Amino acid sequence: MKTQYAILGSGMQGTAAAYDLAKFADAGGIRLGDRDLGQAQKAADRVNGLLDMAICHPMVVDALNPESLANFLDGIDTLLSCVPYWMHPKIAEVAIAERVNMCDLGGNTEVTEETLAMDKNAKQHGVALVPDCGLAPGLVNSLGLYIIESFDVADSVKVYCGVLPQHPVPPFNYKLTFNVEGLVTEYDHRAIVLRDGEVTTVETLAELETLHFDGFGEMEAFTTSGGTSTAPYTLRGRVTNYEYKTIRFPGHAALMRVFKDFGFWSPTPITVQGATVSPLDFFCAHFGPKLAEFVDEDQCLIRAVGTGTKNGENLRIVVDIWDKQCPETGFTSMERLTGFSLSIIAQAISAGQVGPGAHRYELAMTGTEFVARLRERGFQLVETR
Repeated sequence: MKTQYAILGSGMQGTAAAYDLAKFADAGGIRLGDRDLGQAQKAADRVNGLLDMAICHPMVVDALNPESLANFLDGIDTLLSCVPYWMHPKIAEVAIAERVNMCDLGGNTEVTEETLAMDKNAKQHGVALVPDCGLAPGLVNSLGLYIIESFDVADSVKVYCGVLPQHPVPPFNYKLTFNVEGLVTEYDHRAIVLRDGEVTTVETLAELETLHFDGFGEMEAFTTSGGTSTAPYTLRGRVTNYEYKTIRFPGHAALMRVFKDFGFWSPTPITVQGATVSPLDFFCAHFGPKLAEFVDEDQCLIRAVGTGTKNGENLRIVVDIWDKQCPETGFTSMERLTGFSLSIIAQAISAGQVGPGAHRYELAMTGTEFVARLRERGFQLVETR
């Protein structure tokens, strides 16, 4: 029988994931769930209309209500979770109980560890769990794996990614493509890296470097949290150095450092003219909506750089992706690279390529296989050796 899929969260990434499943998975059906039936209906209509098929079916679901979620998962083989990251472990508990495989978009390494801690229970129920299946973490780490797999001995891998506006507007030259709380987390928490064979953390919005992209120009890259997730731990022993940086237009990091250095991201409440509020809450409530006012088509720059040896000779490999919003489907680059990546892993789980248990993302699929799936979807990867 064909696989029955369910997507929890019918927003941008969930809709893109549904489209990829409908196009590539030969699915028996795709259930699109959301607490807002209108949103789920809109997403289903969009995918069905784009592909001229009635494969997506909307449904109301409360992701945090076990009974509602269990009802949503009835008859489902594999669940794709596209809700806020902190909800994933709660959803995974229900998925295991209902014997439904699950993958999610991740977003916070500590929360991912909660899901991974369910390994024994998942195995007992014959369920596969794979967190962190989005863009970063996710796709970028698959590119890192692809490079490591290309060497006999890998020394260093650096992965970079930035989702950017096509027509940047000063001073930030940035388009908000996900919630501002997540952006602050990337910029304010510490980054996990592998340095000289040891896992450590480094400051974010630091270690600035300049990258040149042909046909694009000079960009800046700096340390941010979350992009490596569990990869430094998994890859220790396979590569000596491994790290992730975010790409932005020049000058962005310096502007954001002002907010970080002057305490605008502090969660500690302060009192101003009789009103008590944390600087972080104020920043998110004011800066987020203001930044979201900027509307533009997006684009994404991704680069993975590795050094090592092959057949006894030193080798340097660079893989670049420059993707833009799709004019045919209307899907943004962020949606495509995130939602399609989640779908790729979901299809691997459903095909039996990922066994029962909770798996770190970088152990669920080889980089070589993932890159092949990207190319199958028309993404242009430019590789230089």
